[in-house]
Amino acid sequence: MMSPGDKTYLSVNKRRKKTAAAQKKSSKPARRGWIGRLWKPVLLLAGVLMGLLIPWVVYLNYQVTTEFEGRKWDLPSHVYARALEIYPGVSLPVQDLEMELRASGYRAASPVTRPGQYRVSGSSVEIYRRSFRFHDGAEDASGFLVRISAGVVADVISVADKRQLDLVRLEPAEIASIYPLQKEDRSLVKITDAPQLLVTGLQAVEDRHFKQHPGVDLRGVLRAVVANLKAGKAVQGGSTLTQQLVKNYFLTQDRTVARKFNEAIMALLLEMHYDKSEILDAYINEVFLGQQGAYAVHGFGQASLFYFDQPLDRLEPNQIALLIGLVKGASYYNPRRHPERALARRNQVLSAFAETGLLSDAQARQQASTSLGVTQEPRSRGTRYHAFVDLVRRQLAQVYREEDLKTEGLRIYTTLAPSIQEKAQHAVTDGLKQLEKRGLPAGLQAAMVVADVATGEVRALVGDKDPNRAGFNRAIHARRQIGSVIKPLVYLLALEHGNEYSLVTRIEDEPITLRQANGSDWSPDNYDGKSHGEVTLLQALTRSYNQATVRLGLEIGVANLVNRIQQLGVSAEVDAVPSVFLGAVELTPLEVTQIYQSLAAGGYSVPLRSVIAVLTADGNELVRYPLRMVPQPHRDAIGVLNYALTQVVEQGTAKALPGLLGSNTTIAGKTGTTNDRRDSWFVGYTRDHVAVSWVGKDDNSPAGVTGSNAAMHLWADLFRQLPFSAVDLRMPDGAFWLWVDGESGFLTGQACERAVQVPFLDGSAPTRSTACLGAQQENEESFWRKLFGKKKN
Repeated sequence: MMSPGDKTYLSVNKRRKKTAAAQKKSSKPARRGWIGRLWKPVLLLAGVLMGLLIPWVVYLNYQVTTEFEGRKWDLPSHVYARALEIYPGVSLPVQDLEMELRASGYRAASPVTRPGQYRVSGSSVEIYRRSFRFHDGAEDASGFLVRISAGVVADVISVADKRQLDLVRLEPAEIASIYPLQKEDRSLVKITDAPQLLVTGLQAVEDRHFKQHPGVDLRGVLRAVVANLKAGKAVQGGSTLTQQLVKNYFLTQDRTVARKFNEAIMALLLEMHYDKSEILDAYINEVFLGQQGAYAVHGFGQASLFYFDQPLDRLEPNQIALLIGLVKGASYYNPRRHPERALARRNQVLSAFAETGLLSDAQARQQASTSLGVTQEPRSRGTRYHAFVDLVRRQLAQVYREEDLKTEGLRIYTTLAPSIQEKAQHAVTDGLKQLEKRGLPAGLQAAMVVADVATGEVRALVGDKDPNRAGFNRAIHARRQIGSVIKPLVYLLALEHGNEYSLVTRIEDEPITLRQANGSDWSPDNYDGKSHGEVTLLQALTRSYNQATVRLGLEIGVANLVNRIQQLGVSAEVDAVPSVFLGAVELTPLEVTQIYQSLAAGGYSVPLRSVIAVLTADGNELVRYPLRMVPQPHRDAIGVLNYALTQVVEQGTAKALPGLLGSNTTIAGKTGTTNDRRDSWFVGYTRDHVAVSWVGKDDNSPAGVTGSNAAMHLWADLFRQLPFSAVDLRMPDGAFWLWVDGESGFLTGQACERAVQVPFLDGSAPTRSTACLGAQQENEESFWRKLFGKKKN
């Protein structure tokens, strides 16, 4: 039996055990509570991340599929000059041919071994023409020899088989590119058209496991990490071709963890939706490979032209290796700026070709022994002839939106002749300097337009004395009074009334005063300040008498003159007031050219044009601008007027022109001067070309210029450099030549004193004759009586 003390001990001990057990029991739940508190936020964070990640991946997937599915690069439109046609008999001096070749990016070489080269030997030029897609079809590369004699092509001979060729075309110079807002330049290449060595070599150098990985190559990443750690710097990248495409196509170039994460996810998504060939196709057109001024060169197609001036399918293995090498760093390995680096990088790529069996060791060594072979400088891709391209864009704006021109990769074929354009620019720039040396004021500006007489195709257009300055284009935007340049139309309208007027009809050149609409009087003076009494129409026109012209104009009616201006293709608004007879109408040099084209073509009006055809980037024709010829009424009167305008040059206000040209070839022309000698105009035409030149000040202040002391000099400076033929003075049906007395206008004999041959329209021939003609006819009749005993029939 326990004593009370024992019971007390047992009771205390029991309580202690219970307490210890309770404490032990309470300690276990405490540990589980801490772990629980840790896992809850972890799970919550994981849930939040998954909640964010999944929508983000969905968004990236949407971005990849929508943008890549309908991928369409903004392609610049390319503007080309006219294609030079070379055939026996065409006028083409050697220096002009060489100018055209240089404009098209040809380079002198000896021997000529590849497309894009030429060699001049005396009066012969050997040319290896590049392949080119003309507006009417593609033509392969070919070599030919052009032999020239006295500035005329004697024959054209094929280099390959020595055949005589009837005609060859030189591919046109690219004179402008109309770039997208991103200022990216590319020429699209389908992967099926790309050289096989480019496709396989790109993988061998940049991504050897391209066909196996799902977009991200973990082995490649680890290999790059190890290589970089060993080198102590970044010597190798782990990005796949797919990742590189994602970075270039979708993302920025920022070096951040977030960008790399997006890059990896998007690469995986891209490979889930598209096959390898589609990814490679996009890559070879997207990768950055150089910089030309403000424009980035993207894709291997454009890089081939940029560095080698050759299409991609014509490149040698060493050239392909260089382009692939540039993927690593186009600026760092720029072959024009850093040829040593570029050479080392190219040879490194050739070694990779050999290592992977794309080339044999011997082939790789042979290719590595060659030079880089890049051109000294790339062909110009910007706008070379700003004023002319302004005209092209104005014509295209009638059909195309500006956005289309910047994004659709159109091929625009124009009428520009580079050799004439270059000469016109020099004529304006150098001519103005000479005018200042001769005493004319500084600050003069000028414009010039040259067009083909028969087709209306604009061959050259200058809108500023500095041809490299883009901006205000005086040839198509500067509206200035045209002065006496309008007068031939007044005389043309009179000549159309053949029963009333001929070139020998006499009119009064006397003072005249007219009341104007505002109540003031208008009394025009002649340039020399004198009146000349009774003169013939021919004298009044060649000497540009104002008073006689106004009197004649009043007889034919100012409304008729305004209508004729519009018939000749000028849409500018012209007020029907008498001062229009003396050129008080504001037109541009281009509009004046349009008027005179019709006269030069003998009455066949053709709208001036600068564009021949427009093709898509794939070569499909969108629109062709055909020749539209509109016969003008009274072509016989225009034929007579053409003769009168040749007399302006021979004995009238432009009589100094033959001396300036150093030639007496028959040329038609007309000078023009406005009030206070603010504007100087000259219009002249030969059988082939009509050209207009203007000189004056932009602020329209007095400039001290006349038609003969300024604009005519620039015109002569141009045509002194051009081959030209005499104006065709054969009369159309309804007009014929007669001998008349130069003073009285009476019919006379060819052998008589003062006899001149003048054209007349049917019904306009003089009815009176000189005594000399009567005597000559009597002598002829006496001769026939003696010979045959009868009168001459």
